[in-house]
Amino acid sequence: MNPIGMSLRGNLKIVFLTPYPHDTAPGQRFRFEQYYDILQGHGYQLTLLSFFSEGGYAKLQGRGTRLLVPLFIFWGFARRLFHLSMVVRTDFVFLFREAAPVGPPIIEWIVSKVLKKKIIYDFDDAIWLTDRTDESKLEKLIRWRSKVGQICKWSYRVSCGNAYLAAYSKQFNLNVIVNPTTIDTKSKHNQTKKLLISPSSNSSVTIGWTGSHSTLKYLTEIESTLRQLETKFDHVRFIFIADRRPQLNLTRFVFIDWNKESEIEDLLKIDIGIMPLPDDEWTKGKCGFKVLQYMSLGIPAVASPVGVNSEIIDHGVNGFLCLTHEDWVECLEKLITNLTLRKQMGVEGRKKIISNYSVVSNSSLFLGLFS
Repeated sequence: MNPIGMSLRGNLKIVFLTPYPHDTAPGQRFRFEQYYDILQGHGYQLTLLSFFSEGGYAKLQGRGTRLLVPLFIFWGFARRLFHLSMVVRTDFVFLFREAAPVGPPIIEWIVSKVLKKKIIYDFDDAIWLTDRTDESKLEKLIRWRSKVGQICKWSYRVSCGNAYLAAYSKQFNLNVIVNPTTIDTKSKHNQTKKLLISPSSNSSVTIGWTGSHSTLKYLTEIESTLRQLETKFDHVRFIFIADRRPQLNLTRFVFIDWNKESEIEDLLKIDIGIMPLPDDEWTKGKCGFKVLQYMSLGIPAVASPVGVNSEIIDHGVNGFLCLTHEDWVECLEKLITNLTLRKQMGVEGRKKIISNYSVVSNSSLFLGLFS
């Protein structure tokens, strides 16, 4: 159990059932954790209950811990049974992705059907699918992804990161809200890329990418493009921020091990942010988080026109949407060779995030989930 602070003047209680401990996973931080203060300010009492304990999750992040996974999952189920006693005394249950990473939705069924609690079900990926082509039949059975539809059906309200996820959810529940992933543009992403007014002709231009090891594979979509640009422009270099070093055939690239404390500082080293994606059923569920981060910091974004990317980026105004190799080369060259364009697009991109994808702009919608 990992309770967070309680509001003294609140009457309604919300229990957050999450996979991971507080402030350890980007999905949780940018989907709902950054709204805690706002909820408490409106009188709600909040409690966070994670499947994995802080210590267990920290150990799972280390290498050579695969044999310990069954033990931590068993302990997670034990924690969940104890959590049910706390759910009894709440008004809403905000469930992120799933109550447990394996097996059927037993906990969700108890919360909804036995305890009669209102579930706000939130997810930001096509979690009824998998992006792994090598997944075994046994693992598919253990993961039990068909439970997503069942949980949608039992929920009071479903909160989805984009329209594609919402369309799936509406097969099971008509009370579905498109609740975009948002950026805290006041407290965290509150800086912008500083550009020199008159850079020297040999000033470097950095093309950058950030993500996790599970999305590193998408960089291969444009690896040949990046090699071509590296060959053509001596002053172009690359930065990749992740939890694992990418295996790319590039000469001038720097790998930065992702760190929560230096995340903004590291992102601000980027002049042009990229988000390549293949167009498939899994990627259509992506919520454009990389693009949101780049644009919030005044960094022009270049991305594949997949899913919500086409809604976030206004092509040619605050970034570029690229489908083919030729598109990627043309658009990246425009930004590499034109400092004024980079600056203009950076300014327009931040405006778009503040007006459409910020905590401030989305607060009313988020609070409405609990009406």
